[in-house]
Amino acid sequence: MNFETAIVGALETNCYLVYCPETYECAVVDPGAEAEKIFRLIAEKGLHPTVLLNTHGHVDHIGANKDIKDKFNIPLSIHSSDSSMLESVHLLELGFLLGAKPSPSADNFLEDGGKIEIGKSFLKIMHTPGHSPGSVSFLGDGFLLSGDTLFNGGVGRTDLPGGSWDTLVSTIKNKILTMPEETTILPGHGPPTSVGHEKETNPFIA
Repeated sequence: MNFETAIVGALETNCYLVYCPETYECAVVDPGAEAEKIFRLIAEKGLHPTVLLNTHGHVDHIGANKDIKDKFNIPLSIHSSDSSMLESVHLLELGFLLGAKPSPSADNFLEDGGKIEIGKSFLKIMHTPGHSPGSVSFLGDGFLLSGDTLFNGGVGRTDLPGGSWDTLVSTIKNKILTMPEETTILPGHGPPTSVGHEKETNPFIA
């Protein structure tokens, strides 16, 4: 399984295009803004989107859901605990400032331990709460899309509604840092890292 990254929006969200190298079918993960930029990357790489995934419901990760869904007519999936954020009115003012649009409702809900088929490959769903109640990560072959749970040298904020510091730390230590140290971490913002690097150097989870 391969991936491409488009950095989108004022908060520089990493939108990932995770695709099967045989069929070029792909998942669009966290299209936060700038749909046209995502469209161009999809076209350049010859990809065929089949599913739209959100790691969580914050506006900087869902802002281009509508444009992606409208163009490709693909199902949208998010964890049920974050599904209400997709159309929350209190996000609309911030969304306007970030160039986001209100999102359509989810077509499917992501469940811990489930799988997302992408061509002849798949992503495994991991419920990784703390940053938000419904935060999930997606595990591929040797890499983890961690959303805003774990960053290179940082962790997700927990001061937004539904956030929990204790839950976040437990998630990171018991679900992510127990993975093989060579596992690549692809975060929702910033550069990639690895499980081993974060275990050794991340000051928030020492």
